[in-house]
Amino acid sequence: MALAGLYRRNLPSPPAIEFASPDGKQLFKEALEGGTAEGFFKLISYYQTQSEPAYCGLATLSMVLNALAIDPGRTWKGPWRWFDDSMLDCCEPLEKIKSKGISFGKVACLAVCNGAQVEPFRTDQSSLDNFRRRVVSCTSSEDCHLIVSYSRAVLQQTGTGHFSPIGCYHAGKDMVLILDVARFKYPPHWVPLSLLWDAMNTIDNSTGHRRGFMVISRCQKAASFLYTLSCRDEHWGTVAKYLIEDVPLLFASENLKNVNDALCVVLKSAPPGLLDIIKWIVEVRREDDSNTILSDEEKRRLVLKEEVLKQIRKTELFKHVMRYLAFASSTCNSVAPLNNKDGLADIAADICCQGAELLTGKIWSSNGFCCKETNVKLLKADNKEPVTMVSSTVITDGNEQRVDMLIPSSQMEPSSSDFDQNSCCRVHPSIADGLTVLLFSLPPDAWLRLKEEKLLAEMKGLTSVDSLPTLLREEVISASFSFYFALKFLVFPFRP
Repeated sequence: MALAGLYRRNLPSPPAIEFASPDGKQLFKEALEGGTAEGFFKLISYYQTQSEPAYCGLATLSMVLNALAIDPGRTWKGPWRWFDDSMLDCCEPLEKIKSKGISFGKVACLAVCNGAQVEPFRTDQSSLDNFRRRVVSCTSSEDCHLIVSYSRAVLQQTGTGHFSPIGCYHAGKDMVLILDVARFKYPPHWVPLSLLWDAMNTIDNSTGHRRGFMVISRCQKAASFLYTLSCRDEHWGTVAKYLIEDVPLLFASENLKNVNDALCVVLKSAPPGLLDIIKWIVEVRREDDSNTILSDEEKRRLVLKEEVLKQIRKTELFKHVMRYLAFASSTCNSVAPLNNKDGLADIAADICCQGAELLTGKIWSSNGFCCKETNVKLLKADNKEPVTMVSSTVITDGNEQRVDMLIPSSQMEPSSSDFDQNSCCRVHPSIADGLTVLLFSLPPDAWLRLKEEKLLAEMKGLTSVDSLPTLLREEVISASFSFYFALKFLVFPFRP
């Protein structure tokens, strides 16, 4: 009886040479002797097969992140923290990737979001010689790995665009070993480096941009603790263009006199989704972790989050943001992009869906997740202030998932100021906290079109990161880097 489906493909050879063939083994032996197979052993230790036909970019990246020993900071299954392709959804919903695949820019964005340092090069931004130098550098070290995005057709293989890591380089034959993550289709194989360059130097029809390669290494800077910029939201491109292109033009067209005027211009005219691009990082607990005792790791992360929150609220910029929000509220001057509720009950309803997204890998939609029995608990922690935990049962696709999230808090001392004391004393992450981090994260030249020199100097001082406490400075620098990276490779890919 014939079985439906396909069992592997014959590897077109030439141009490829199968890794496990006698010639492939000899190439590997010589590459190892030549010192350009140093990264191979780390990669092969974490070699995985993509779990979906369109997950080649996700499987490649999770393999590289594990090879670099980057801690994902969240559990995979049971107590284990581990990268799996089903976890890489911070830049694009998994359901969308499953049906349409993922672009070069989005893979690079995912790498940044998950704590890696990334140097991406489309072929029109690089050269064959530079590619060869990068291949030699990465295959001669365990500290970085190289991912290629290429057209299979150029290699006479079936399929279209594909991602995989490079495992070795043979200098004498000028060939590279592709550790193909679609192992159900093709085994690892050697190809001429120049031919692989030709395969990368093709147009991805889904984006209109050329393919290329990226060098991935461990990030030397601290990752975000409390907030992250998300390019996954559908409004990301519109909001980013508004902040970078429209805001300076608005500054140049109006005579603004003070900080409140400047904030009014930025916030009142903002498109929908302004707050959706900055998310506070949810501390998710799986059902089997949900007890009344906090682990040492949970305590450590909460302490860091709470310290960042405290430092945000001590900045002068935060105080100006609070004054503006209080002013807009008191004058019934609606700020459309900020019409989010900020109470603990509203936070609970919102983050239960965020937690469900993290556990299921699916983006929320009006008919997707249904949260029921959402409630707030207080957990004791070593005779300190109790920790707030939101607990809910989420229903998606007919299945129930228990989601528990720990919420950071920061006790604020009352101060004598002219804005809402109740809002000021809010202890959980609020709209004002997120806006403050977002304003800190904008490029410094975003304020240069302000006409009033005194106001320009004040805004530059308020948004400067130089004098911020270390934790908050690292938080802002991380967010700024993510903002810049996403702008360069997702919103304005053709700009220098």
